[in-house]
Amino acid sequence: MAWVAAGKSFHLPAVDIRALRTRAPLAVGVGCVSFAGSKFARSTTALRSKPFACVGIATDASVKEAVQTEKAPAALGPYSQAIKANNLVFVSGVLGLVPEVWEKLVITYYIFSLVKHLQTASKIIMQTGKFVSDSVEDQTEQVLKNMGEILKASGASYSSVVKTTIMLADLKDFKKVNEIYAKYFTSPAPARSTYQVAALPLDAKIEIECIAAL
Repeated sequence: MAWVAAGKSFHLPAVDIRALRTRAPLAVGVGCVSFAGSKFARSTTALRSKPFACVGIATDASVKEAVQTEKAPAALGPYSQAIKANNLVFVSGVLGLVPEVWEKLVITYYIFSLVKHLQTASKIIMQTGKFVSDSVEDQTEQVLKNMGEILKASGASYSSVVKTTIMLADLKDFKKVNEIYAKYFTSPAPARSTYQVAALPLDAKIEIECIAAL
């Protein structure tokens, strides 16, 4: 069978209509086929065209957009804090780190604070970009706060989340994490998976990733 596209002709193998009908519903028509917006006309010397299978192929790639906010910890590697695509938000694994944005505020406080406050300011600066504490409860709270900032930056919220994945260094912390987690995700709670892993980045106690709908 010969086809003409942009002034050039090429051949496609014959399509067994009977076999296709038994496998999947396909539209049958006469004339031309459209592939990704380009029209292909069948050339033939016959006065009457025989039916042929029409197959539509979509090639438009979904546009993806990176989400970035200074109110949540920066990515630790070559990945985005989150990606928006197909009306969904895919949030990368979040750790209980103190966002680095606070460093600017603390330095300002350090400069203008009284002498008695200098030691406190110095301590906070040292904590910037580090875990809020070694406690799994504190890390869980910070993880969910950080996640909330990323969701907000993407135009979503906790209520938009449809799926979460929790990774724990110790599954014995499951109950402690649930108590804090429940405060952020009300009914109907998102679908969820929880795993104990061999290790987490920076020896974290917990890491959570999620998917949200826009």
